[in-house]
Amino acid sequence: MKAVIMAGGEGSRLRPLTCGRPKPMVPVLNKPIMSHIIALLQEHSFSDIGVTLQYMPEAIRDHFGNGAGHGVNLRYFVEDSPLGTAGSVKNAASFLDETFMVISGDALTDLELSKAVDFHKKQGAIATLVLTRVDCPLEYGVVITSEDGKITQFLEKPGWGEVFSDTVNTGIYVLEPEALDYFAPGQKFDFSKDLFPLLLREKKPLFGMVLPGYWCDIGNLQQYLEAHHDILAGKVKIKMPGKEVAPQVWVEEGAFIDQAAVIKGPAVIGMNCQIGAGARIEPYTLLGSGCLVQRGASIKRSVLWNNVFVGNGAALRGAVVGGRVQVQAKAGIYEGAVVGDDSIIRENSQLKPDVKLWPHKLVESGATVHRSVIWGTVSPKKIFGFEGISGLVNVEITPETAVRLGAAFGSVNGSAARISVSCDSYIASAMIKEALISGAQSVGAEVLGLSGSITPESRYAVRSLGCSAGIHVKVSPDSPDKLVMVFMNARGGNISRELERKVENALAREDFPRSEAGRLHPPQVVSEVYHKYIAAICTEPDNACIRRAGFKLLLCYDRLNLAGYVDDLRDKLGFAVEDFRPAGLSGFYSWSACQEALLPALAQAVIESSADAGAVLDPNADRIILIDEKGRVIQDNLLTALISLIILKSRSGSVVVPVTAPMVIESLAEQYRGKVVRTKTAIQDFLDKVLTQEAAPDSISQFFLHFDALSALVNILDYLARHKIRLSDLVDEIPQFFMDSRDVPVPWEAKGKVIRRLVQDPPASQFETLDGIKIYHPDGWTLVLPDPDEPVCRVFSEGSTMEIAESLTDMYIKKINEIADSKS
Repeated sequence: MKAVIMAGGEGSRLRPLTCGRPKPMVPVLNKPIMSHIIALLQEHSFSDIGVTLQYMPEAIRDHFGNGAGHGVNLRYFVEDSPLGTAGSVKNAASFLDETFMVISGDALTDLELSKAVDFHKKQGAIATLVLTRVDCPLEYGVVITSEDGKITQFLEKPGWGEVFSDTVNTGIYVLEPEALDYFAPGQKFDFSKDLFPLLLREKKPLFGMVLPGYWCDIGNLQQYLEAHHDILAGKVKIKMPGKEVAPQVWVEEGAFIDQAAVIKGPAVIGMNCQIGAGARIEPYTLLGSGCLVQRGASIKRSVLWNNVFVGNGAALRGAVVGGRVQVQAKAGIYEGAVVGDDSIIRENSQLKPDVKLWPHKLVESGATVHRSVIWGTVSPKKIFGFEGISGLVNVEITPETAVRLGAAFGSVNGSAARISVSCDSYIASAMIKEALISGAQSVGAEVLGLSGSITPESRYAVRSLGCSAGIHVKVSPDSPDKLVMVFMNARGGNISRELERKVENALAREDFPRSEAGRLHPPQVVSEVYHKYIAAICTEPDNACIRRAGFKLLLCYDRLNLAGYVDDLRDKLGFAVEDFRPAGLSGFYSWSACQEALLPALAQAVIESSADAGAVLDPNADRIILIDEKGRVIQDNLLTALISLIILKSRSGSVVVPVTAPMVIESLAEQYRGKVVRTKTAIQDFLDKVLTQEAAPDSISQFFLHFDALSALVNILDYLARHKIRLSDLVDEIPQFFMDSRDVPVPWEAKGKVIRRLVQDPPASQFETLDGIKIYHPDGWTLVLPDPDEPVCRVFSEGSTMEIAESLTDMYIKKINEIADSKS
């Protein structure tokens, strides 16, 4: 038998899900709605099917082809302009030479279509309408029939006073070809509004048949979500995908579910999904193919399309999320909210109930969205953060992104650029490094590649190899799922904001000056830098003196990245190293987790083992935390003061510290006839100030003492050995200071107002604006610094006592909140 699927619908009431696709292509149970209609027709022996198209016809034609993959024959009939439901079917009149069925391509149903055909033929009808019973018929066309099924009256979307029946038109019809003879070809004509009332007036045999079963026209977003809930509840006779691995839990091929994840049915997990430890998939949830749900995420009564990323601790409740959306860590999407394709919901942000987010939208970190967002794009103007570009592996930072970044960075450095590209020992870093190399090569750059490197070694390589620029790819110290790309200038420092903007503009334009094939440079693999770097660390220190001191150290470090460096320095300098890793902490450890869980145990171990010192190194040796032999932790401001003290005692001159450093450094500088140079907190500013004092490119001095954990450790040991003192002696020499720091949430749009008001009306007469606003009080100071990456202001305070420092912080947090909440 023959059938016609009406598939010309735009689906405006389903936006943003139908932005960029016709309604029949909206997925239900991980397949286009129309796939289920074709399957139902095939089940009832309809093998020749015409498809009427009007809106985005190629999307449907390209997906279904000639129908062979679905076991049917498909023919397409395209309307140049909307012809109405009956007009669109008449457009396929050449195909319709026998009794045929008409059905919508964007409804979900399991009705027994064969019964309707049998009834139609038995009654000798010219048209038979398939009817169903609904609880609330107000939004449908009500059809009144006599006992034998003959239609006596139509009521189009009646009020309650007009409701005489609960039988409504499903949009499924059995017709004879002559039914289309009652209007002209090309005429806009509708079945329910025009043709059927006409046939009724003409007293033609027009019948209706009520069929039991499920039917939903999925006319709006609420019905779309409810249709999935009905499928999962077993209310629809439909083939469930995959295998039922637990009661009402269907898992498709290639999916991975961690043993520590919790899946409660009814639920569907699509092909190649990955569900992390501690993730919770609650009842009435459906995941499309390729979704990645990370640790601690929770999804309940939600529908996710293909390739959605759900970050650590994110929460979805009764939401619909389009394809390739990123829901980042601790973000929340709530009841009735709908997110369009390719949108990004950043960390700690929230979409309130019933918010609609059109495709390609960006919700900034910490933002709360109360209203639907239609206009705008996903592309943030600023992609560089505090330290280069960071993001989730294969979500925010993909090989495709890296190729474009490599081309952009190479192009802004000029066609004769000599660029070092390196990575640490993690697999994801190596993958992105190779993509960056390809991009830089494509614009004619000469690329030198380093593998298994660390950040300070890469900075050293840029200088020692005479490169004009460099890129280092490393694992984030906060998470193994994130990468950081550090972009360097010719001196090994981070590139300036001006160059960052040039890279961002080149990336936005994608107007890269590609090189001819004959002018491409092959990448050079550089292997000698490692040994030169180790030798450079050991050049200035007195190696024999360190060896004679016989230091015993307890170290906690990333063995994958740093084992070779630690072992070589140990062998060259003769100190003893014991690896420290407390029970229960294995594999990658985040920098924050290390400070919370590891430091107390390490401090105790240093005391108990009579070690000279302990140290924690971050995975790329960018940062260090020290512990003296008395178990005192030396980090952050105390570490800055310690390094400054060593520099000031070792040589006259200046020491560079950030604006957040304690004032005791000025006291130490005065004592040792030195000078303090304060800089902005951004790494590029700090590095730039330090580098202006550096001379020989092979030297390891203040530059690497601040930004190289290995060099800092060796230089501190050298100082202790030369002066025959212990680490605690240096700590005791630093005057006591009291500092407090806290973050206060401030909306992005209020940050400028906060700083402006503080500058216009400071609570004290003396202030400076080197970085944020630093306000001086008789017994201390406070710095209010807007964060460049998050919707917060950071408040730093120093006082003559801890009580004063904390009270200053409290005072400014209160003032910031008052300004942010004010109207002016």
